Amino acid sequence: MAKLFGTNGIRGVFGKDLTLELALKVSYALGVYYNDGKVIVGYDGRNSNTILSRIVRAGINSIGLDTVDAGLIPTPCLQYATKSLNYKGGVMITASHNPPEYNGIKVMESDGIELSRDNELRIEDIYFNKNFRYSTKIGKDEQIEVTRNYIDGIKSMVDIEKIKKRNFKVVLDLGNGAQAVTAPQLLRELGCKVIMINENIDGSFPGRGSEPTLDNLQQLSESVRKEEADIGVAYDGDGDRSIFCDEYGNITAGDRSGAILLEHVISKYKGTIVTPINSSVIIDIIAEKYGCKVIKTKVGSVEVSRKMAESNAIAGLEENGGFMYGKHIAVRDGAMSTALMLEAILEERYSQLINRLPKYYSYKTKFPCSKEKASKIINSLIEEGERVDTLDGVKIWIDDDSWIMVRLSGTEPIIRLYAEAKDKLKLEKIINEYKGKISRLLG
Repeated sequence: MAKLFGTNGIRGVFGKDLTLELALKVSYALGVYYNDGKVIVGYDGRNSNTILSRIVRAGINSIGLDTVDAGLIPTPCLQYATKSLNYKGGVMITASHNPPEYNGIKVMESDGIELSRDNELRIEDIYFNKNFRYSTKIGKDEQIEVTRNYIDGIKSMVDIEKIKKRNFKVVLDLGNGAQAVTAPQLLRELGCKVIMINENIDGSFPGRGSEPTLDNLQQLSESVRKEEADIGVAYDGDGDRSIFCDEYGNITAGDRSGAILLEHVISKYKGTIVTPINSSVIIDIIAEKYGCKVIKTKVGSVEVSRKMAESNAIAGLEENGGFMYGKHIAVRDGAMSTALMLEAILEERYSQLINRLPKYYSYKTKFPCSKEKASKIINSLIEEGERVDTLDGVKIWIDDDSWIMVRLSGTEPIIRLYAEAKDKLKLEKIINEYKGKISRLLG
């Protein structure tokens, strides 16, 4: 069981859980793990990121490895650079969608995908046993600009000329995050008129917080209607996730926008699809329509990305707005998803594509909870359920079209509840029943 690594890298409150001493010792362990070659390091717009980046690069240098400072960029930009520019590995300083006081260290292999769970444990073994090998030769540290490489990589994956001819008007809610560095430029080069909100990078995320949700994107919705835009897009703090808004200002849940992207991709390229166990039934329906195999994983982009690489999957997706395109790189990428969505709506409006999807209603919420209490809650629900899946927490099928799932978060001291049903009233009944059960178990 990992002690440092959670669902997505090492995260904690800066200065409390994630101290400079911990970051330095982790970087020693990373230097030993990588052993040789150059390691590229990037960071998003959080207030503690530049100092953490310097500490991590210095620690790796002290083990004798060279580092490259990619500066302030989105996480997928760092991941694409790691793979396409042939670095030994990559390290991203980010806490993604977590609140401002958090930060984190996300570690990639040479393929740009985060470490496997086994390799996370290898690094933890080096860290806790202090198996550090200090070198008499200090590694070099240099700077590099990688945004051009990233933007060109995305453009190579879509039909640029067709998108340019449509003259799309797009509203981007950049969430005071790192996609402000790349997404507006990408869309301008795709011939779009770009309207930006929350475009100033600010680690306190003053606009609407670091995580785009159905409840905090009113400004995006209003801007799309006011500007008569074709579509709106909101990104999370490090730019790997995207939530879309139709031309009428309706915000769409990530599993529904992901379903549109999925159908767009597999209608052209058949292949395996990877998605976590908490994903919508809609994904299975679309996959069956095109004769594609679906592999289910635990929740977490690492689980999906690693399984995609293993199975050479064409696409992967999460319900939180994370879409992964295998032909590009098997990681979540908000800007790549945006370019694909523009290609998907060349002939029909986004609202039309959404309305054609099978009608399912979904819901998610969270409860503050310790690991010990989470374990008791999950075990209690397992005992009560009849049709149960325990791949990650507990997923209880009410019937073929309705389910509820509870799991412990790997990034915050909370439990997450997800639910889906074909009937709205039935969903409300399921939610109320299980929220009541959880509240009683929490005491």
